[in-house]
Amino acid sequence: MSSTWGEGVPPDAPQKPGALGWLLIALRAPVLVVVNFGCLALLLLCRLLERPLCGVNRPVTPWITVFVCRTSLKVMRLRLKITGTPMRHRGALVANHSSWLDIYTLNATAPLYFVSKAEVAKWPGIGWLAKATGTVFINRDRREAKAQQDVFHQRLEARHRLLFFPEGTSTDGLRVLPFKTTLFAAFTGDSLRDHLWVQPMSVIYRAPEGAPVRFYGWWGDMDFGGHLLKVLATWRNGSVEVVFHPPLQVADLPDRKALARAAEAAVRAGMPEDRRGM
Repeated sequence: MSSTWGEGVPPDAPQKPGALGWLLIALRAPVLVVVNFGCLALLLLCRLLERPLCGVNRPVTPWITVFVCRTSLKVMRLRLKITGTPMRHRGALVANHSSWLDIYTLNATAPLYFVSKAEVAKWPGIGWLAKATGTVFINRDRREAKAQQDVFHQRLEARHRLLFFPEGTSTDGLRVLPFKTTLFAAFTGDSLRDHLWVQPMSVIYRAPEGAPVRFYGWWGDMDFGGHLLKVLATWRNGSVEVVFHPPLQVADLPDRKALARAAEAAVRAGMPEDRRGM
């Protein structure tokens, strides 16, 4: 992320879990650990065969990731609803960004590979999982733009569906920020534009009954550990809906700016009316 959203929009006051909350944390946290890191070990073992046999292609291990993420959402009592259909074309997916939960939510929909800021690789737990699942890490440094585009080209040629967040930062989930155009340039190069598609996705979190509407939003300098505990301590179900919009054929748009505008318009239109602002 090149910047952090949230100035002037402070998070809701933190609430310490009660007795029931700590009991739920004690029950759910070990299950999450076993599912995530047990399957991580399985994934790494599978890669020992998958890598020499298939190279950059991953025909098996992405489905382990899908299983882990769907199971983790159930443990966190976050119901997943999928509207629309993931595209079968070669290319990328783009979505609005509200929370670290997006990693689980979007990976639960279908096999895909995140494009993420380099700092995520250093996050405890999630960073290790991201590396193992084939995340593409980037530095937002113009001096590295050519090398990063080469990596994108290699992954796209291997028919990997890359997913990135064009807003460049996470929000409280109640708005869509203007899409940055930089990463779209990798999909508009002469060697790829005639063969690629970009599918916009809207991600809509709905808080558990009685909780603040921004319950799942994670932004600014909010603490990851505290947010995770809050989610695990919640008895009532929340939900998240992922809306797959019709994919955009890159060749139909004149440049990266037009592609970014079209993708942003689709994502914004898929949000509830009160969440379409900036």
